[in-house]
Amino acid sequence: MADQKPKKPAANKAPKLSKDKVRADQLTQDLQRLQADFENYRKRSETDKADSYRYGQEAAIVQMLPVIDTIGRAIDHVPADLADNKWAQGIVSVAKKLDKTLADFKLERIPATAGTEFNPDFHEAIQFDEDSQGETEVISDELQAGYTLNGRVVRHAMVKV
Repeated sequence: MADQKPKKPAANKAPKLSKDKVRADQLTQDLQRLQADFENYRKRSETDKADSYRYGQEAAIVQMLPVIDTIGRAIDHVPADLADNKWAQGIVSVAKKLDKTLADFKLERIPATAGTEFNPDFHEAIQFDEDSQGETEVISDELQAGYTLNGRVVRHAMVKV
């Protein structure tokens, strides 16, 4: 037994284990950062997709507003002798269906009837009645309808104040 060499303590093993632990900790931190980055990317991607849809929808509806205006003017100016005409009633029906469809998209007309208080957030004053008196500006006539989409103004109402 005297011929056996005494075993050296595993001094080399302890630092290697420590290096392995440090490396594992670094890899764990890298993985956690990567997971957080991916989660942020996923959220940002979903937000961008929703924004693109919303802005695309808004652009399409804004392009339709002149058509809606034209249909409204046509209905407003139907001669009295054609009011009971089936064709004229069909146009009114188309306008109602269009209004319902656009309401489903959360498009709302901005109130701008005569007597409504002027609000620059929703109304654009095109004409002013200099002879009128009063402390507040009040709409006297709506010249072009304004609309909000999802609560955001897409076109101001043009009014005479």
